[in-house]
Amino acid sequence: MAIPTSSHFQNSTASSEPKKLLFPFILVTSLFFFWGFVHNLDPILIPHLRKAFNLTDLQSSLIDSSVFIAYFVMALPAGYIMRKYGYKSGIMIGLVLFGIGSILFVPAANYLQYSYFLGALFIIACGLTFLETAANPYVTILGPAETATKRLNFSQSFNGLAAFIAPAYIGPMILSGKNLSTTQTDAMSDAEMHTYLLTEAASVKMPYLVLGLIILAVAVVFYFTNMPDVKETNDEGSAEASFGGALQSMSLRWGIVAQFFYVGAQVCVASFFIKMATTTAGLEEDSAAKYLGFFGLAFMLGRFAGTFLMQYIQPRKLLIAYAIINIILSTIAITGTGMVVVYTLIAIAFFMSIMFPTIFSMGITGLGQNTKIGSSLIVMSIVGGALLPPVLGVISDRTGNIQNGYLVPLVCFVVILLFAFNVNKSVEKRQL
Repeated sequence: MAIPTSSHFQNSTASSEPKKLLFPFILVTSLFFFWGFVHNLDPILIPHLRKAFNLTDLQSSLIDSSVFIAYFVMALPAGYIMRKYGYKSGIMIGLVLFGIGSILFVPAANYLQYSYFLGALFIIACGLTFLETAANPYVTILGPAETATKRLNFSQSFNGLAAFIAPAYIGPMILSGKNLSTTQTDAMSDAEMHTYLLTEAASVKMPYLVLGLIILAVAVVFYFTNMPDVKETNDEGSAEASFGGALQSMSLRWGIVAQFFYVGAQVCVASFFIKMATTTAGLEEDSAAKYLGFFGLAFMLGRFAGTFLMQYIQPRKLLIAYAIINIILSTIAITGTGMVVVYTLIAIAFFMSIMFPTIFSMGITGLGQNTKIGSSLIVMSIVGGALLPPVLGVISDRTGNIQNGYLVPLVCFVVILLFAFNVNKSVEKRQL
C-alpha cells in the first residue's frame, strides 16, 4: 500500500486556477492559528486551576500530561485515517473533537471537577493531533511544488502569532489576580470557600465556549468547501515501508529522543512561566500573563530570524549554537533573581524557536519510503510534553523552589546538543 507523494498530487492540481486554491489555503492556515491559540492558553490554565483546585505543582502539571499524551495515543490512528480517507476527513474529525472538548469546559467548571478539565483537554488534544498531522502536509499540496516551503513557513507564522495573542489578551480574562493567603482561606467557611473556587473555575467558561463554537463553525465551513483531497492508493511497484526499516536510521532514532526532550523543555519553560514570574520577580498574575505574551512573541520572531539565518548557516550548526545558548540561559533561570529570570525565559523562547522543525527535518533525512513512518514516530515523541513537566513539578514540590525544577529543561537542551553532534556526520553524508 503506497502513499501518494505531494509532488504526485500536485501534478493533478498544478493546472488548477490559483484562485480556486486560495480559500482552501486560507482555511487550512487558520488551523495553525487555532491550535497555537489553545496550546498557549495551557500556561494560563496551569496557575489558574492550581489556585481553583488547591493543586501542587505536580498535580497542575497533569494539564500538560493530559494534552500531550493524546499525541502519543492518536498519532498513528490519525495518520492511518488521513492516508485512508484523505486530509479533509482528518481535518473534519480534528475540528469536531477540538470544538467538543472546548465546550466541555462549561460542565467541568459547573461541577468543579479537576478530572473533568483534564478529560476536556485530552479530547481537545486528540483533535489537535488530527489537525497537526493533516495541516502541515496539506499546505504543501495546495499549490505549485516549487513554492511549497514558502507556503508552509507562511502558515506556521500564524502559530507564533497565536502564541503572542492568547496569553496577552485572553490570559487576563481567565486570571482573576485574586490570590488568597493561607490565613484568609483558613478563615473562610466551607460555603465561602466553595463560592470562591466556583468563581475562579467559572472564568474559563466563556473563552472556551466561544472558542468551541468558532471551531465548530469552521468545521461547517470546511464541510461545504470544495477542497482538493488525496487518499492512499495501491502501487504494486513501490517499495514497502516498515517500522523496522525506519528505525535502522540513526538519525531517526536520535531524532525521536531529541524531539521527546525538546517538546518536554518547551512545555516546562512555558507552562511554569507565570509561577516563575510571580515567584522570582514578584509580578501579579495579569502582568505575568502579559510577559508570557512577550514569550510567545519572542518565539515567533525567533522562527523568522532562524529561517533567515539558515540561508547563511547550516541548520545543524545553528541548532548547536542555540542549544548551547539555552543551556547557559537555563542556568541563569535557575540561579537568577528578579526580572532577570523573566527576561531570561523570554530569551529561551527565542532560541527554542527553530528546534522542533530542525530536529524533525534532520531526523527524517534519507528515510525514503519510510519517511511517513518516521514522521509519525517523531510526532509520537511529543509525549515528552506529557512526561517531563511532572518531573519538574516533583522537583519543585520537594525542594520548595520552582527554579530548581528548571534543571529539567537544562538537561533537555543538553540532549538536543548531543543530537546535533551525533547526527552530524550521517546527515552530511546523505546530503553529499
